[in-house]
Amino acid sequence: MTTLLRRVTFTIVIIAIWEVISKLGIFPTFMFPPLIIPNDPGGVTVLKTLFSGILSGQILSATGVTLSRLLIGFFIAVVLGLTFGFLIARYKWVDDTLGYFVTALQSIPSIVWFPLAIVWFGLGTTAILFIVAIGATWTMTVNSSAGFKNVPSIYINAARTLGSSGAHLLRTVILPASVPHIISGLRVAWAFAWRAIMAGELLGAAGGLGYLLDLGRSTQAMDLVLSIMIVIGVIGTIIDNQIFLRMERSVARKWGLRT
Repeated sequence: MTTLLRRVTFTIVIIAIWEVISKLGIFPTFMFPPLIIPNDPGGVTVLKTLFSGILSGQILSATGVTLSRLLIGFFIAVVLGLTFGFLIARYKWVDDTLGYFVTALQSIPSIVWFPLAIVWFGLGTTAILFIVAIGATWTMTVNSSAGFKNVPSIYINAARTLGSSGAHLLRTVILPASVPHIISGLRVAWAFAWRAIMAGELLGAAGGLGYLLDLGRSTQAMDLVLSIMIVIGVIGTIIDNQIFLRMERSVARKWGLRT
């Protein structure tokens, strides 16, 4: 209860500060729109724009488009990341080659790949999926390879003594023992995927939240920009807390790291 109260209080303080700055007239209303209380009767507010966008279906439709792209790209990244991670952990020559290369690729921001994506796939959904996948794959690879490498050898030796090998060993021993690292990789990869798709949609894709952000920028409608930012933040927080954080806590309890 104390944590919830602190968060609510902090949010109220931030809103109050924003409203005061907006009312002082330091910035024009279109640059610094009020969140809740309009500066003029019938004027724009971020909350009003947000609700009208939801009721009209514009924001909901854009959210659906963005999430569909995000889930497809994220799924591709998870499959590639787990595959590369296992190969890096399993074979020394792959670790010396691909593993070294992945470390370099991880340091390259996903948006840097966008010019190549446009040349290779054109300006559209395929390019966005490429940006999302490339933005999350390397983080997933690094975390999954660390998880596979850190499986206690006693587990593997015991399983082999009992006759386990190949795919059965991977499915029953290696993957379960790597779950903590894999979940951490999923959580970080999801955050990178979110950033990648926003950057990609801002630069060249219609129909998503990034497109609405660019529309708000081009029309100087900062109330629309801020309302989309709120939607992005709320969705990101819900997914992180209700899916990935719960998965981490569940694994921690199962492993005896948390009561």
